[in-house]
Amino acid sequence: MTKGILGRKIGMTQVFAENGDLIPVTVIEAAPNVVLQKKSVETDGYEEIQLGFDDKREKLSNKPAKGHVAKANTAPKRFIREFRDMNLADYEVGQEVKVGIFAEGDVIDVSGVTKGKGFQGVIKRHGQSRGPMAHGSRYHRRPGSMGPVAPNRVFKQKKLPGQMGGIMVTIQNLQIVKVDEDRNLLLVKGNVPGSRKALVVVKTAIKAN
Repeated sequence: MTKGILGRKIGMTQVFAENGDLIPVTVIEAAPNVVLQKKSVETDGYEEIQLGFDDKREKLSNKPAKGHVAKANTAPKRFIREFRDMNLADYEVGQEVKVGIFAEGDVIDVSGVTKGKGFQGVIKRHGQSRGPMAHGSRYHRRPGSMGPVAPNRVFKQKKLPGQMGGIMVTIQNLQIVKVDEDRNLLLVKGNVPGSRKALVVVKTAIKAN
């Protein structure tokens, strides 16, 4: 079954393995999550566990949100996400979920919203090549051909300049290097999407071998 937790990206650092190898790691702080709701096939049509992370002040929360978290006897949460394919019997409303559910060596998927890059051209946004910069060439950083003339339109999916970043991305099959239960930290090998202090969703890898 899937295991999952919500956390916050702290930044990157490095650790050394026993054989002396240097491993770049991302530090994810996953303070205890609270189970806010259990959804079942009978009542909701599907099964999932709803977790809340990061308390916020009462003043910043509206009545429906306060009533929702009151069932779990906890404070209003800043981030609420649902996890499917979890064993409902293992969770109760109001229960805390901590980083201890994961162990060193576990393979996980981490989702987050990437850094926004603003409006970018095709070279930065899609990795296209530029044209010659000299010898009379007047083609430098443009998108290139718009396709055939006959349709009298540009086909959808054409790679063109536009807003880059700021979208939900999942990095798959990352390995947990260390679990620090005392400080609620996960050290994950490699990088994860998002800026520092960004919300990330950590789940058991869907394609782990």
